[in-house]
Amino acid sequence: MTTIPSGRPRDLRDEAVPPETAAPEVPVVVRKEAEPSGSPRSLIIGYVFAVIGALTFSSKAIFIKLAYAEGVGVEALLALRMMLSLPVYLIVGALSLRDRRRRGEGLPGFGLFAKAVLIGVLGYWVAMYLDFLGLDLIPAQLNVLILMTYPLFVVIFGALFFRFPVQVRAVVAFTISYVGLAVIFYGKLGTTDGDVALGAGLVLGSAICFALYVLFAREIIGRMGPRLFTCVTMIAVAVLAIAGFVVSEPVSALAITPAGWGYAILLAVVATIAPTFLMNAALQHITAQASSTIGMLSPVATILLAAIVLGEVLGTRDMIGAVLVIGGVGWFTLSGRK
Repeated sequence: MTTIPSGRPRDLRDEAVPPETAAPEVPVVVRKEAEPSGSPRSLIIGYVFAVIGALTFSSKAIFIKLAYAEGVGVEALLALRMMLSLPVYLIVGALSLRDRRRRGEGLPGFGLFAKAVLIGVLGYWVAMYLDFLGLDLIPAQLNVLILMTYPLFVVIFGALFFRFPVQVRAVVAFTISYVGLAVIFYGKLGTTDGDVALGAGLVLGSAICFALYVLFAREIIGRMGPRLFTCVTMIAVAVLAIAGFVVSEPVSALAITPAGWGYAILLAVVATIAPTFLMNAALQHITAQASSTIGMLSPVATILLAAIVLGEVLGTRDMIGAVLVIGGVGWFTLSGRK
């Protein structure tokens, strides 16, 4: 974990997983943040990686919506996404274990592995499942705005469970962001059959679960290392997602259209694996603050893609609400890193 310089008050976000995950979906696989070289070439490379990473991650909700439109079910899409991603995490996990042995650190104990699996299953898998369920009911634009408020829940639950002080700016940011969500939500009510409320509730539950995942993962990440921890949790999540599909759905559920398979592959490769390593590569050239700033492009890109690709309406009320949500969370995230 990154050492917090003495003389600076401890910030809750310094204790959590890397902040570049703008939504509860893609933990960043990193060993530690490298010191940026500062050369123009290095900075340009870092910014390019960060921008592409943010843009690829922003496509997640779009590919999910497109797959649903092809008749792919929630359980099937979850299983396909994790099944296609699993080989990458197995390889990276094996390399991480090899590196630990080379450094003479030895393997983590069984208890540590068990805790990582438990945290991944109860936190990340539940968050992902609720997110997928919610996306079946609400627009991608509303989905991404609700999800990106999870850092505010990190502060709230950090105060409740870990006795971290509640920061004034967190309360202000929380208020601004949820006023924005209320503006958007009010505009959606009455235009559908009532699924918006249920879908928003599911996605809010996803944000809450991911916030708890971030908090309870702190200690394990510090002892296991972020790269190995990410791989262990994602492998456990993949096994659970695949097992859940086998138990709950017939094999015929995988008899989907070629387009459905294509969207599932894009979801796994473009919106899951690619941003994981692009954001990691960016951190080798630019600071975490710069990467976080560029990461704010992700929800904006999702909103625009949803309007262009999915045909979702982007009215004045939606734009005002989006500005409030992104502004509130962005100000909170970036103000603590100056």
